[in-house]
Amino acid sequence: MNIAITGGGTGGHLAIARALGEECKKQGITTLYIGGTKGQDKQWFDNESTPFTHTAFLDSMPVVNQSFFGKWSALAKNITESLSAKKLLKEHNINACISVGGFSAATGSFGAIFSRIPFFIHEQNACMGSLNKLLKPFAKSFFSSFEYPNVTLTPYPINSDFFMKQRERDTLKTIAFFGGSQGAKAINELALNLAPLLKEKNIKILHQAGKIDYENTYKAYVEKGFNLADSMQDFKSGNKDIFVFDFSRDMAELMNMADFCISRAGASSLWELVSNGLPTLFIPYPYAAKNHQYFNAKSLIDKDLALLYTQDEISRIDINDLAQKITQINLSAISKSLITMAQQNGAECIINHIRQYLKN
Repeated sequence: MNIAITGGGTGGHLAIARALGEECKKQGITTLYIGGTKGQDKQWFDNESTPFTHTAFLDSMPVVNQSFFGKWSALAKNITESLSAKKLLKEHNINACISVGGFSAATGSFGAIFSRIPFFIHEQNACMGSLNKLLKPFAKSFFSSFEYPNVTLTPYPINSDFFMKQRERDTLKTIAFFGGSQGAKAINELALNLAPLLKEKNIKILHQAGKIDYENTYKAYVEKGFNLADSMQDFKSGNKDIFVFDFSRDMAELMNMADFCISRAGASSLWELVSNGLPTLFIPYPYAAKNHQYFNAKSLIDKDLALLYTQDEISRIDINDLAQKITQINLSAISKSLITMAQQNGAECIINHIRQYLKN
């Protein structure tokens, strides 16, 4: 059996692609990954550690947040590139194709539809993406962990490391600030403002500052007189106040080290935090398409399993009030509920569903 997985552009979509690729590898399925050249796709999968049997990177273009003419230009480019995808699908004798969304998904998705190959979609967010909305009528099944009309509900595809590092929290000793690999200025500023108050309470900090703002953030902590760790192992020694870093491939271990987290609300990050049992305050990225990060986080807020502040609210909040609210959270109750909610067979469910469809 040969399955194509297409999509990406950003880390959330790519994390799903990787989880599906690893499950296919586990089941002995030959895979073709079709990504793009403009996002993070090659950084993730154009290397020896890729879970895919074959990879291809086409010149797909984002349609969202473009001008009217820009949208049509991007759409025309993607349709042209989809002919290359169609050729790849034929060369690799692909039996089914699943899109994980993101602008990199356009070429492979159109290629599969034009080839009349059984086509499937995974929607990662609580608000449907524009491309997925366009392609949903052509999909044999539409997978998601959020409620949608005519959806096949499955657990979110999460790397097993986050479950292996899962633990119940009961005491607040370490707070993690995660702004993503590119960083989040609002979260970086919040961490710097909270740090003196947290130090008074002997609470340590793990801080992903992102590549863009890493140096400035590091210097700001030094100027405030904090004792910074040189590495994760140095931080684990217990003698340092803060470990600040730009990017890490060991996020499961970093989450395991924290008792509370302040984070953006991309779907993959959200479900990784759930899987790890880590209580979180979400600050959604305000410019995400259709404000989907807000609605992702709201799915946990509605269950009383997280805190949520918009970026505007967090910029105006009294920092002492916020510190007090964080230290009064019932970590144990929330952590236990998150662990109960988490399910770790999302990728397996999706691949088994596709195999069953092809079998029938």
